[in-house]
Amino acid sequence: MSTLFEGIIGSDVDLARRIAETAGHILVTLQKSGLFEGKALGKAGDRVANAFIMEALKQQRPDDAVLSEEEKDNPERLKRERVWIVDPLDGTREYGEERTDWAVHVALAVNGRATVGAVALPGIPLTLCTERSFGALVGRGKPRMLVSRTRPAREAVAVAEKLGAELVPMGSAGAKAMAVVRGEAEIYLHSGGQYEWDSCAPVAVAQAAGLHVSRIDGSPLVYNQADVYLPDLLICPPSYADQVLALIRELEAA
Repeated sequence: MSTLFEGIIGSDVDLARRIAETAGHILVTLQKSGLFEGKALGKAGDRVANAFIMEALKQQRPDDAVLSEEEKDNPERLKRERVWIVDPLDGTREYGEERTDWAVHVALAVNGRATVGAVALPGIPLTLCTERSFGALVGRGKPRMLVSRTRPAREAVAVAEKLGAELVPMGSAGAKAMAVVRGEAEIYLHSGGQYEWDSCAPVAVAQAAGLHVSRIDGSPLVYNQADVYLPDLLICPPSYADQVLALIRELEAA
């Protein structure tokens, strides 16, 4: 009988993709089982997906460190150059509500940089990764800006107003970031608080697609830090970046 991972998978990108896709399949199966619903479904999904991802990385990359939203942080990771940063279920609320705007994030940070990433969108289903991402597309006419469907960030709403942008509510960070990669929106601006696992895989994929990625002050996103709080993010085509960053500076100076 064949196993999911026969031997060691050499490519980090292929490994990230296969882990994210398989975790997504597991989550969809659990979602359709009828055994859980609502918040209980979300909690079960977090635990089950995390257990699979941790076991897969232990088998395939035993010498690498792992930072997962669902695991107790091990400070030993700070001594490693290679750290897998994962969110087993990004958008737990959306998953529990049986929506499609949730994701699985599997990323590898090397020396603090989001280098390899895969974002699975199992509800569609689709997986984007750093070697198979869509080309970055720029929409025409009125720009569309992605915001949280439950708590839109103040800065994003203000910038959208100045740009004349249409606000597009959506669930998980991964779903929003991949909507920009797929050309379904032009700007994802977030300032309401996130952690490294929320953005590492989406950032890696967005960079590979040729998009601008930074913090909202224009500085780079740095991963595998002692404090994993990484509260803000901008993903957009390069043609929008200077204008959006300038508007944010104006808002902060006001």
